[in-house]
Amino acid sequence: MQDLQTFLNVRETLANFLLEDIGSEDITSNKIIPDDLLARAEVICKSSPAIVCGLEEAAIVFDICACKSEILAKDGSRVKKGRIVMKVSGNARAILKAERVALNIMMRMSGIATETRRMDDLAKGVTVLATRKTAPGLRYFDKKAVVVGGGGTHRMRLDDMVLIKDNHIALAGPAEKCVRLAKKNIGSSIKVECEAKNMKEALAAISAGVDIVMLDNFTPKQAANTIRQIAKMGMRKKVKIEISGGINAKNIKQFAQAKPDFISLGYITHSPKAVDFSLEITR
Repeated sequence: MQDLQTFLNVRETLANFLLEDIGSEDITSNKIIPDDLLARAEVICKSSPAIVCGLEEAAIVFDICACKSEILAKDGSRVKKGRIVMKVSGNARAILKAERVALNIMMRMSGIATETRRMDDLAKGVTVLATRKTAPGLRYFDKKAVVVGGGGTHRMRLDDMVLIKDNHIALAGPAEKCVRLAKKNIGSSIKVECEAKNMKEALAAISAGVDIVMLDNFTPKQAANTIRQIAKMGMRKKVKIEISGGINAKNIKQFAQAKPDFISLGYITHSPKAVDFSLEITR
């Protein structure tokens, strides 16, 4: 965790996840397992290959339930099916009480990290960014998983930077007017990005002084032509270029060949394929 406040916020969020899952009690464990029984367990990866992520958060979940944990792999490392990534010990009921929340966090975060790493490898030198298309309440965990996978967070919240999108332009446009208004009202300390639906709009936004232009829903050919034109006009070094919309594992190489600075992907956080982990009691 970056700082104490982040740690405390994350711990509180995880405690709330436990409350949501447990309710008033774990009625099954409490009725059949002795309350003083001690146990040991292992958390095992059931998918291969996978980029493991969420071990720190899982350890906090077990700690909240008064269990001890030993992390045996590093977040961001590639693990194979069957790898033991964590050992847990403590009260048997407490281990089972923490199990599902800890595993759910790891499964989701590892899934996001794994797909981010795959896309980052395909993009070869272009920074892969997440978007704000995250599950409510999971923004911190989803974005951290992207970073662990080798990507960037883009905006965490609306107050991070100005991002002028199509609906802003529809209400206050055109694009160059929106950029000038933002620059005038926000100052120079906060970056201004503007979405563009075609080359003309991208060039207008750059001429207005935008810091980052987003080529939204361009084809690979359209993106390449636009970036070449920006360079031809001597503006390439004045602006960062992001490509977004309709990008996946099948076409990301083509988009990367246009040499943007960033490629943003919504699906890595809104539709991640979980990496399977299980907790096995070893007594």
